[in-house]
Amino acid sequence: MSTTMYPPESIYNLIPREEVKIEKQPRYMSMFRSQVKQERMQNKTTNKTMGPAKVDVPSPEKYLLKHSKEPKLPETQRLTKRGTTTVRKPRVPTKSEQPLMGIHTKKDFIKTNANESIMSVPRKPQPIYADTKSGDKQLLENSGLVPKYIKKKDYGETPEYLLQRREEVKRAQEEYDNYVKERMKQGAMKQLSDDERQSILRGLKKNWEELHHQYQGLSVVTDTTPKKYRKERLELEMKQLERDIDMIERYKTIYIANN
Repeated sequence: MSTTMYPPESIYNLIPREEVKIEKQPRYMSMFRSQVKQERMQNKTTNKTMGPAKVDVPSPEKYLLKHSKEPKLPETQRLTKRGTTTVRKPRVPTKSEQPLMGIHTKKDFIKTNANESIMSVPRKPQPIYADTKSGDKQLLENSGLVPKYIKKKDYGETPEYLLQRREEVKRAQEEYDNYVKERMKQGAMKQLSDDERQSILRGLKKNWEELHHQYQGLSVVTDTTPKKYRKERLELEMKQLERDIDMIERYKTIYIANN
């Protein structure tokens, strides 16, 4: 039995059909293609990654010599009246030349060394300190125990940057005072009197005590959402009152803008 599958016979398959040719759309070409290509060629650098396209072969006459790549020291020179000349070592003596022999001196080196030792000033030992139980010694001068800085000329004097900072703070305070005076003359600001300041302070403290009394009356267990929100609201209000009280107690002079 053949295993080949054929489509079912139909009368419509007997009528030849015209082949439908699918026409492709023309490929999109950007109008800036030539400009982009030109900019790309301008920004492209040659021999950047792969090296030159062609490398010159070295000449066979300039072959590598032995010790040619070793660094060479410059020849020592000495100054003369005519300029600089190269210092040369003395020549090698010939076999006919004889060295000087039989030269004696009357200097007594034993007495000379003894006299130099007697007349020499003994060296003072460097001050040291031991900082471990095994006796490791360190120089005392660099330890910070020697009062070297009190012997400086500018010891005890105020540094220049602190004087400059004081001048800047003083100048800023004067400018602020002048600005406040001008605004007070114009009627835009007024200074809070001491009685008003004390009355405001007493009112803030009274409000804080009332909130604190309400806070102490809360239940210990906050098992519901309204209890939690009320506790958080009282804590925020008390913190704000504490900040206001601290600000008014800290500053004795308070200015208020006239709206």
